[in-house]
Amino acid sequence: MGKSYIKTSLFYIGIAAITILPLIVFLWMFLTGLKTQMENLAIPPKIIFSPTLQNFKSVFAQNDFLKYLFNSFIVAVFAVAISLLFGLPAAYAIARFKMHKIGLTLLIARMIPFISYLIPWFIIFRKLRLVDTYIALITTHLIITLPFIIWIMVNFFENVPLSLEEAARIDGCSYFQVFIRILIPVVRNGIFTSSVLGFIFSWNQFLFSLILSGNRTMTVPVAVFKFISYEEINWGGLAAAATTITLPPLILTLFIQKHMIKGLTSGAVKG
Repeated sequence: MGKSYIKTSLFYIGIAAITILPLIVFLWMFLTGLKTQMENLAIPPKIIFSPTLQNFKSVFAQNDFLKYLFNSFIVAVFAVAISLLFGLPAAYAIARFKMHKIGLTLLIARMIPFISYLIPWFIIFRKLRLVDTYIALITTHLIITLPFIIWIMVNFFENVPLSLEEAARIDGCSYFQVFIRILIPVVRNGIFTSSVLGFIFSWNQFLFSLILSGNRTMTVPVAVFKFISYEEINWGGLAAAATTITLPPLILTLFIQKHMIKGLTSGAVKG
């Protein structure tokens, strides 16, 4: 009983240590968005103040922020969708045919600094006249989402019993039917997990969007950067915009948290 109590206590202490700091940062960011510029520049910082929504109103009134949110959503959704379309079969092939060297190569490609891809991509898209288009942004974001989804899904496919596929084949299913009707439902928790994490990584990507987007396809990380100028930093507007762009991934995670928890904790199918 004593050991169990100690383990439980240590578990919750660890959870608290991991979550408290990000919560404090998010709360500080949210409160900064509720302050005026003078209050944000006050030293020492004001703990007690009269909150105002003016910064949040200005984000949408003075900037085309809904358009930037839409651009980010389009790029992230299509990047994840295309990554799933090609990544799931690739992950299955790597898992079933033990092509781990290819998986390692994909992981290395994901770990290479993104700035290494930036200049070649910019030259190619400029010659193709695709700068400031969704095609350019979605294609570059595949560098982020595709290797990540493949690497996560390999582990899930490896843990699907081969006997499950063999039984479906005996019952007359084709390889395609086995993949769609048997394997995809079995590894759905992994699909949910990798999709949400890939969406978040794409949503937060700044460097590619800064160089390859323009007024038509500007995403929210670049739009937030506009609150920083040579003259001053609009702390209230910056915090309000940052809080706003944090909400979509947060809401998405809350809606499918059950599947994500299963995917992150299990990563396998128990046969």
